[in-house]
Amino acid sequence: MSCAFDLDHYGELLSAARTGGYRFAFFDRPPEGGDLLLRHDVDLSLDAALTLAELEAEAGAPATYFLMTRSVFYNLASSEGELALARLRELGHRVALHAVHPHLDLDDRFDPVVAWHNPDPEFMREPVDGAVSAMETPYFDPDHYRSDSNQHWRSGCPHEELAGGRFEWLQLLTHPEIWVYPGVTMRETMLAMLDAERERDLVRLAEDRIDLT
Repeated sequence: MSCAFDLDHYGELLSAARTGGYRFAFFDRPPEGGDLLLRHDVDLSLDAALTLAELEAEAGAPATYFLMTRSVFYNLASSEGELALARLRELGHRVALHAVHPHLDLDDRFDPVVAWHNPDPEFMREPVDGAVSAMETPYFDPDHYRSDSNQHWRSGCPHEELAGGRFEWLQLLTHPEIWVYPGVTMRETMLAMLDAERERDLVRLAEDRIDLT
């Protein structure tokens, strides 16, 4: 099995979790044995998030999508943002806040769950008033956590461990753009994302009545 960062292998990760007997869980209760908390930090692309969300819905694998209110890459208050929020809910996923410290813009668009964007160690695992922090105890400890940050598994791809049921429970953090856009390296993947965004921007310009002739 190839451990490429692509949609085929993401589907294999979900299948491995099924083989290992895991159930898909959320951050609305402390994790229990056999839980798999699928977490997506949506740093860059709502389109990538929706692509992954559709795949998960088809596989019966609900996840929690952490969306930003202070992103420089997308706008949740735009029509595209509103549609993305609604579609994620329609597909059976949860929507939480990917916050930029120290701002907590929790409102009725989000479940009361927070994950900090690019957190520093001094606040990363601190409790959050009125909400669950995805990185606080009991939702996080290093033995029950895997992340694909910057297109690199720090403890190796977890598909074999998932298939073998070796985790008591697991919080699995992935970033949708890494899996949706092609690239062997993070740079290649980001350039592919920018190419896709350029095509979408051309459509947005035309829809805004910009003469592109």
